[in-house]
Amino acid sequence: MGGTAVVVGGGIGGLAAAIGLRRIGWDVTVVERAATLDDAGAGISLAANGLRALDGLGVGKAVRDASRGQYSGGTRTPEGRWLARMDGAVLEKAVGAPIMGIPRSTLHRLLREALPAEALLIGAEADPVRQLGPATVRVGHGDTVLDADLVVAADGVGSKVRGLLFPTHPGPVHSGSAVLRAVTEGPVELRTDFELTWGPGAEFGHIAFRDGRAEWHAVLDLPEGTRFADPLAEVRRRFRDWHDPVPALLDATRPAAVLHHDVHEIRTPLPSYAVGRIALLGDAAHAMTPNLGQGACQALEDAVTLSAALAAEPTVEAALARYDAERRPRSQAVARAARQAGRMGQQLSHPLAVALRDTAMRLTPSRIATRMILRHHAWVPPHLD
Repeated sequence: MGGTAVVVGGGIGGLAAAIGLRRIGWDVTVVERAATLDDAGAGISLAANGLRALDGLGVGKAVRDASRGQYSGGTRTPEGRWLARMDGAVLEKAVGAPIMGIPRSTLHRLLREALPAEALLIGAEADPVRQLGPATVRVGHGDTVLDADLVVAADGVGSKVRGLLFPTHPGPVHSGSAVLRAVTEGPVELRTDFELTWGPGAEFGHIAFRDGRAEWHAVLDLPEGTRFADPLAEVRRRFRDWHDPVPALLDATRPAAVLHHDVHEIRTPLPSYAVGRIALLGDAAHAMTPNLGQGACQALEDAVTLSAALAAEPTVEAALARYDAERRPRSQAVARAARQAGRMGQQLSHPLAVALRDTAMRLTPSRIATRMILRHHAWVPPHLD
Protein backbone atom coordinates (compact mmCIF):
# COMPACT_ATOMS: atom_id res chain seq x y z
CA MET A 1 0.00 0.00 0.00
CA GLY A 2 1.26 3.45 -0.88
CA GLY A 3 -0.19 6.93 -0.97
CA THR A 4 0.39 10.53 -0.01
CA ALA A 5 1.11 11.64 3.54
CA VAL A 6 1.58 14.95 5.31
CA VAL A 7 3.67 15.01 8.47
CA VAL A 8 2.89 17.97 10.72
CA GLY A 9 6.09 18.83 12.59
CA GLY A 10 9.72 18.63 11.54
CA GLY A 11 11.28 17.44 14.78
CA ILE A 12 12.97 14.10 15.39
CA GLY A 13 9.74 12.10 15.35
CA GLY A 14 8.28 13.85 12.32
CA LEU A 15 11.45 13.51 10.24
CA ALA A 16 11.80 9.86 11.24
CA ALA A 17 8.19 9.18 10.23
CA ALA A 18 8.77 10.84 6.86
CA ILE A 19 11.88 8.71 6.26
CA GLY A 20 10.00 5.53 7.16
CA LEU A 21 7.03 6.35 4.95
CA ARG A 22 9.28 7.13 2.00
CA ARG A 23 11.07 3.81 2.48
CA ILE A 24 7.78 1.97 1.98
CA GLY A 25 6.86 3.94 -1.13
CA TRP A 26 4.79 6.86 0.14
CA ASP A 27 4.94 10.42 -1.17
CA VAL A 28 5.57 12.52 1.96
CA THR A 29 5.56 16.23 2.76
CA VAL A 30 6.76 17.53 6.13
CA VAL A 31 5.14 20.79 7.26
CA GLU A 32 7.20 22.69 9.86
CA ARG A 33 6.22 26.03 11.37
CA ALA A 34 9.78 27.20 12.09
CA ALA A 35 10.93 29.78 9.57
CA THR A 36 14.43 28.29 9.50
CA LEU A 37 15.70 24.87 10.50
CA ASP A 38 18.59 26.09 12.62
CA ASP A 39 19.18 22.80 14.44
CA ALA A 40 18.63 24.31 17.87
CA GLY A 41 18.93 22.18 20.95
CA ALA A 42 21.49 20.67 23.28
CA GLY A 43 22.26 16.97 23.49
CA ILE A 44 20.46 13.66 23.47
CA SER A 45 21.11 10.10 24.59
CA LEU A 46 19.99 7.29 22.31
CA ALA A 47 19.44 3.88 23.85
CA ALA A 48 19.52 0.59 21.97
CA ASN A 49 15.83 0.74 21.11
CA GLY A 50 16.22 4.15 19.49
CA LEU A 51 19.34 3.05 17.63
CA ARG A 52 17.55 -0.04 16.32
CA ALA A 53 14.72 2.16 15.10
CA LEU A 54 17.25 4.33 13.28
CA ASP A 55 18.74 1.18 11.75
CA GLY A 56 15.29 0.29 10.46
CA LEU A 57 15.05 3.72 8.88
CA GLY A 58 18.43 3.29 7.18
CA VAL A 59 20.25 6.04 9.09
CA GLY A 60 21.60 4.08 12.04
CA LYS A 61 25.18 3.91 10.83
CA ALA A 62 25.40 7.64 10.16
CA VAL A 63 24.06 8.39 13.63
CA ARG A 64 26.43 5.93 15.32
CA ASP A 65 29.39 7.41 13.44
CA ALA A 66 28.49 10.84 14.82
CA SER A 67 27.86 9.64 18.38
CA ARG A 68 29.94 8.73 21.41
CA GLY A 69 29.22 5.59 23.39
CA GLN A 70 28.45 5.99 27.09
CA TYR A 71 30.67 3.32 28.59
CA SER A 72 31.60 5.00 31.87
CA GLY A 73 29.75 7.05 34.43
CA GLY A 74 26.77 6.63 36.70
CA THR A 75 24.91 8.46 39.43
CA ARG A 76 26.49 10.51 42.21
CA THR A 77 25.69 12.70 45.21
CA PRO A 78 26.51 16.44 45.15
CA GLU A 79 29.63 15.67 47.20
CA GLY A 80 30.78 13.27 44.49
CA ARG A 81 30.07 9.94 46.19
CA TRP A 82 28.98 7.24 43.73
CA LEU A 83 25.49 5.83 44.19
CA ALA A 84 25.57 3.58 41.13
CA ARG A 85 28.15 2.91 38.44
CA MET A 86 27.25 2.40 34.80
CA ASP A 87 29.07 -0.24 32.77
CA GLY A 88 28.28 0.45 29.14
CA ALA A 89 30.10 -2.68 28.00
CA VAL A 90 27.73 -4.86 30.03
CA LEU A 91 24.74 -3.05 28.59
CA GLU A 92 26.15 -3.36 25.08
CA LYS A 93 26.60 -7.11 25.55
CA ALA A 94 23.02 -7.44 26.78
CA VAL A 95 21.22 -5.38 24.12
CA GLY A 96 23.76 -4.99 21.34
CA ALA A 97 24.59 -1.32 21.82
CA PRO A 98 25.65 1.09 24.54
CA ILE A 99 23.75 4.29 25.09
CA MET A 100 25.07 6.85 22.58
CA GLY A 101 25.41 10.60 23.11
CA ILE A 102 24.97 12.99 20.18
CA PRO A 103 24.24 16.70 19.76
CA ARG A 104 20.57 17.12 18.99
CA SER A 105 21.47 19.40 16.11
CA THR A 106 23.57 16.65 14.54
CA LEU A 107 20.81 14.06 14.83
CA HIS A 108 18.33 16.53 13.37
CA ARG A 109 20.63 17.27 10.44
CA LEU A 110 21.25 13.59 9.68
CA LEU A 111 17.53 12.87 9.62
CA ARG A 112 16.86 15.88 7.42
CA GLU A 113 19.60 14.88 4.99
CA ALA A 114 17.86 11.54 4.50
CA LEU A 115 14.94 13.40 2.89
CA PRO A 116 14.82 15.35 -0.38
CA ALA A 117 14.77 19.11 0.15
CA GLU A 118 11.45 19.41 -1.66
CA ALA A 119 9.79 17.21 0.98
CA LEU A 120 10.17 19.98 3.58
CA LEU A 121 7.77 22.94 3.74
CA ILE A 122 8.85 25.39 6.41
CA GLY A 123 7.89 28.79 7.72
CA ALA A 124 4.13 28.56 8.22
CA GLU A 125 2.07 26.76 10.78
CA ALA A 126 -0.28 24.10 9.49
CA ASP A 127 -3.88 25.26 9.35
CA PRO A 128 -6.43 23.09 11.16
CA VAL A 129 -6.35 19.56 9.82
CA ARG A 130 -9.67 18.51 8.33
CA GLN A 131 -11.02 15.07 7.50
CA LEU A 132 -12.85 15.63 4.20
CA GLY A 133 -14.23 12.13 4.04
CA PRO A 134 -13.28 8.51 4.54
CA ALA A 135 -10.25 8.75 2.24
CA THR A 136 -8.89 12.31 2.36
CA VAL A 137 -7.37 14.62 4.95
CA ARG A 138 -6.63 18.27 4.14
CA VAL A 139 -3.81 20.35 5.60
CA GLY A 140 -3.27 24.01 4.87
CA HIS A 141 0.19 25.58 4.84
CA GLY A 142 -0.01 29.27 4.14
CA ASP A 143 -1.33 29.59 0.61
CA THR A 144 -0.68 25.90 -0.05
CA VAL A 145 -3.39 23.27 0.40
CA LEU A 146 -2.34 19.64 0.72
CA ASP A 147 -4.74 16.75 0.36
CA ALA A 148 -3.42 13.46 1.67
CA ASP A 149 -4.37 9.87 2.37
CA LEU A 150 -2.70 10.13 5.79
CA VAL A 151 -1.68 12.84 8.25
CA VAL A 152 0.93 12.16 10.91
CA ALA A 153 0.72 14.67 13.75
CA ALA A 154 4.21 15.03 15.19
CA ASP A 155 3.67 18.59 16.36
CA GLY A 156 5.02 18.20 19.87
CA VAL A 157 3.78 18.34 23.41
CA GLY A 158 1.49 21.30 22.64
CA SER A 159 0.01 19.53 19.60
CA LYS A 160 -2.86 21.45 18.03
CA VAL A 161 -3.87 18.38 16.06
CA ARG A 162 -4.26 16.40 19.28
CA GLY A 163 -6.49 19.17 20.62
CA LEU A 164 -8.70 18.93 17.52
CA LEU A 165 -8.99 15.15 17.78
CA PHE A 166 -9.57 15.04 21.55
CA PRO A 167 -11.08 18.40 22.56
CA THR A 168 -12.09 17.18 26.04
CA HIS A 169 -8.69 15.73 26.90
CA PRO A 170 -6.86 17.81 29.57
CA GLY A 171 -3.70 17.93 27.45
CA PRO A 172 -0.18 18.37 28.78
CA VAL A 173 0.45 19.38 32.38
CA HIS A 174 3.48 20.85 34.10
CA SER A 175 5.60 18.19 35.78
CA GLY A 176 6.78 20.47 38.56
CA SER A 177 10.25 20.80 37.07
CA ALA A 178 12.20 22.90 34.60
CA VAL A 179 15.41 22.07 32.75
CA LEU A 180 18.27 24.39 31.88
CA ARG A 181 20.80 22.99 29.45
CA ALA A 182 23.60 23.91 27.10
CA VAL A 183 26.45 22.56 25.01
CA THR A 184 29.94 23.73 25.98
CA GLU A 185 31.65 26.13 23.61
CA GLY A 186 34.64 23.86 23.16
CA PRO A 187 36.10 20.54 24.35
CA VAL A 188 36.20 19.82 28.08
CA GLU A 189 38.23 17.27 29.99
CA LEU A 190 35.90 14.65 31.45
CA ARG A 191 36.64 11.39 33.22
CA THR A 192 33.31 9.81 32.30
CA ASP A 193 31.02 9.63 29.27
CA PHE A 194 27.83 10.27 31.21
CA GLU A 195 26.84 11.29 34.74
CA LEU A 196 23.80 12.19 36.77
CA THR A 197 24.04 13.82 40.18
CA TRP A 198 21.02 14.01 42.44
CA GLY A 199 20.58 16.57 45.15
CA PRO A 200 17.46 17.71 47.02
CA GLY A 201 15.00 18.78 44.34
CA ALA A 202 17.75 19.13 41.75
CA GLU A 203 19.72 17.13 39.19
CA PHE A 204 22.84 17.91 37.22
CA GLY A 205 24.12 15.71 34.43
CA HIS A 206 26.40 15.65 31.44
CA ILE A 207 26.78 13.80 28.14
CA ALA A 208 30.19 13.72 26.43
CA PHE A 209 30.23 14.14 22.65
CA ARG A 210 32.49 12.68 20.04
CA ASP A 211 34.21 16.01 19.32
CA GLY A 212 35.16 16.59 22.97
CA ARG A 213 32.36 19.02 23.76
CA ALA A 214 29.67 18.09 26.24
CA GLU A 215 26.04 18.78 26.97
CA TRP A 216 25.06 19.55 30.53
CA HIS A 217 21.61 19.85 31.99
CA ALA A 218 20.25 21.07 35.31
CA VAL A 219 16.77 19.98 36.36
CA LEU A 220 15.14 22.02 39.13
CA ASP A 221 11.87 21.87 41.01
CA LEU A 222 10.39 25.19 39.87
CA PRO A 223 6.90 26.67 39.39
CA GLU A 224 5.76 26.83 35.80
CA GLY A 225 6.81 30.01 34.03
CA THR A 226 9.80 30.78 36.28
CA ARG A 227 12.57 32.53 34.36
CA PHE A 228 15.92 34.07 35.31
CA ALA A 229 17.55 37.25 34.03
CA ASP A 230 20.86 35.37 33.80
CA PRO A 231 20.21 31.60 33.59
CA LEU A 232 23.88 30.61 33.65
CA ALA A 233 24.52 32.72 36.75
CA GLU A 234 21.53 31.08 38.43
CA VAL A 235 22.85 27.60 37.65
CA ARG A 236 26.27 28.59 39.00
CA ARG A 237 24.66 29.81 42.22
CA ARG A 238 22.61 26.69 42.77
CA PHE A 239 25.39 24.21 41.93
CA ARG A 240 28.45 26.12 43.15
CA ASP A 241 29.30 23.52 45.81
CA TRP A 242 28.76 20.41 43.68
CA HIS A 243 31.57 18.10 42.69
CA ASP A 244 33.82 18.31 39.65
CA PRO A 245 33.25 18.50 36.68
CA VAL A 246 30.16 20.63 37.33
CA PRO A 247 32.11 23.90 37.69
CA ALA A 248 34.27 23.12 34.64
CA LEU A 249 31.23 22.47 32.47
CA LEU A 250 29.65 25.76 33.48
CA ASP A 251 32.93 27.63 32.96
CA ALA A 252 33.06 26.26 29.40
CA THR A 253 29.58 27.57 28.55
CA ARG A 254 28.56 30.85 26.93
CA PRO A 255 25.65 32.54 28.75
CA ALA A 256 23.71 32.88 25.46
CA ALA A 257 23.92 29.11 24.91
CA VAL A 258 21.73 28.21 27.91
CA LEU A 259 18.22 27.01 27.08
CA HIS A 260 15.44 27.02 29.68
CA HIS A 261 12.25 24.97 29.30
CA ASP A 262 9.46 23.93 31.61
CA VAL A 263 8.93 20.17 31.57
CA HIS A 264 5.42 19.16 30.51
CA GLU A 265 3.97 15.69 30.15
CA ILE A 266 0.74 14.02 29.06
CA ARG A 267 -0.26 12.62 32.43
CA THR A 268 -3.74 11.50 31.37
CA PRO A 269 -3.20 8.78 28.73
CA LEU A 270 -4.88 9.29 25.38
CA PRO A 271 -7.59 6.75 24.49
CA SER A 272 -6.11 6.27 21.02
CA TYR A 273 -3.18 7.38 18.87
CA ALA A 274 -5.29 7.39 15.71
CA VAL A 275 -8.56 8.93 14.59
CA GLY A 276 -9.74 8.30 11.03
CA ARG A 277 -6.68 8.80 8.84
CA ILE A 278 -4.76 10.88 11.35
CA ALA A 279 -2.04 9.35 13.55
CA LEU A 280 -0.42 10.97 16.58
CA LEU A 281 3.30 10.37 17.05
CA GLY A 282 6.01 11.24 19.58
CA ASP A 283 5.33 13.97 22.13
CA ALA A 284 1.98 14.71 20.49
CA ALA A 285 0.87 11.25 21.60
CA HIS A 286 2.83 10.55 24.79
CA ALA A 287 4.99 13.45 25.98
CA MET A 288 6.93 12.20 28.98
CA THR A 289 9.41 13.52 31.51
CA PRO A 290 13.08 13.11 30.54
CA ASN A 291 14.05 10.98 33.53
CA LEU A 292 14.60 7.79 31.52
CA GLY A 293 16.00 9.47 28.42
CA GLN A 294 13.33 7.74 26.34
CA GLY A 295 11.34 10.58 24.77
CA ALA A 296 13.12 10.61 21.41
CA CYS A 297 13.58 6.84 21.44
CA GLN A 298 9.84 6.32 21.80
CA ALA A 299 9.18 8.72 18.93
CA LEU A 300 11.62 6.75 16.77
CA GLU A 301 9.86 3.52 17.72
CA ASP A 302 6.57 5.15 16.72
CA ALA A 303 7.96 6.08 13.30
CA VAL A 304 9.18 2.59 12.44
CA THR A 305 6.07 0.87 13.80
CA LEU A 306 3.74 3.18 11.87
CA SER A 307 5.65 2.65 8.64
CA ALA A 308 5.71 -1.13 9.09
CA ALA A 309 1.98 -1.23 9.77
CA LEU A 310 1.23 0.80 6.63
CA ALA A 311 3.45 -1.53 4.60
CA ALA A 312 1.72 -4.65 5.91
CA GLU A 313 -1.98 -3.76 6.16
CA PRO A 314 -4.40 -3.43 3.23
CA THR A 315 -5.93 -0.11 4.33
CA VAL A 316 -4.83 3.00 6.18
CA GLU A 317 -7.52 2.41 8.79
CA ALA A 318 -6.30 -1.12 9.49
CA ALA A 319 -2.70 0.08 9.65
CA LEU A 320 -3.51 2.85 12.12
CA ALA A 321 -5.47 0.42 14.30
CA ARG A 322 -2.43 -1.85 14.37
CA TYR A 323 -0.12 1.08 15.11
CA ASP A 324 -2.31 2.16 18.01
CA ALA A 325 -2.53 -1.38 19.43
CA GLU A 326 1.24 -1.83 19.29
CA ARG A 327 2.44 1.58 20.40
CA ARG A 328 -0.02 2.86 22.97
CA PRO A 329 0.55 0.23 25.70
CA ARG A 330 4.35 0.37 25.47
CA SER A 331 4.81 4.13 25.18
CA GLN A 332 2.34 4.85 27.97
CA ALA A 333 4.10 2.32 30.22
CA VAL A 334 7.43 4.02 29.53
CA ALA A 335 5.86 7.41 30.31
CA ARG A 336 4.61 6.10 33.67
CA ALA A 337 8.05 4.69 34.44
CA ALA A 338 9.71 8.00 33.56
CA ARG A 339 7.33 9.88 35.86
CA GLN A 340 8.07 7.46 38.70
CA ALA A 341 11.81 7.76 38.10
CA GLY A 342 11.55 11.52 38.46
CA ARG A 343 9.59 11.26 41.68
CA MET A 344 12.13 8.88 43.16
CA GLY A 345 15.11 10.79 41.77
CA GLN A 346 15.45 14.49 41.09
CA GLN A 347 12.12 15.54 42.62
CA LEU A 348 12.83 14.13 46.08
CA SER A 349 13.70 16.95 48.48
CA HIS A 350 13.03 15.73 52.04
CA PRO A 351 16.37 14.77 53.65
CA LEU A 352 15.07 11.44 54.98
CA ALA A 353 13.60 10.46 51.61
CA VAL A 354 16.84 11.42 49.86
CA ALA A 355 18.89 9.38 52.34
CA LEU A 356 16.67 6.32 51.90
CA ARG A 357 16.85 6.56 48.11
CA ASP A 358 20.64 6.93 48.15
CA THR A 359 21.03 3.93 50.43
CA ALA A 360 18.75 1.81 48.25
CA MET A 361 20.75 2.74 45.14
CA ARG A 362 24.07 1.87 46.74
CA LEU A 363 22.74 -1.52 47.87
CA THR A 364 21.08 -2.48 44.58
CA PRO A 365 23.16 -5.12 42.75
CA SER A 366 24.31 -4.00 39.30
CA ARG A 367 22.60 -6.96 37.62
CA ILE A 368 19.23 -5.80 38.96
CA ALA A 369 19.85 -2.24 37.79
CA THR A 370 20.80 -3.58 34.34
CA ARG A 371 17.65 -5.68 34.23
CA MET A 372 15.54 -2.59 34.94
CA ILE A 373 17.20 -0.75 32.06
CA LEU A 374 16.62 -3.68 29.71
CA ARG A 375 12.86 -3.37 30.15
CA HIS A 376 12.96 -0.25 28.01
CA HIS A 377 16.02 -0.79 25.82
CA ALA A 378 15.38 -4.35 24.64
CA TRP A 379 12.94 -3.54 21.82
CA VAL A 380 13.18 -5.09 18.37
CA PRO A 381 11.75 -3.06 15.47
CA PRO A 382 9.59 -4.51 12.73
CA HIS A 383 11.15 -4.81 9.28
CA LEU A 384 10.35 -2.20 6.65
CA ASP A 385 11.92 -4.03 3.69
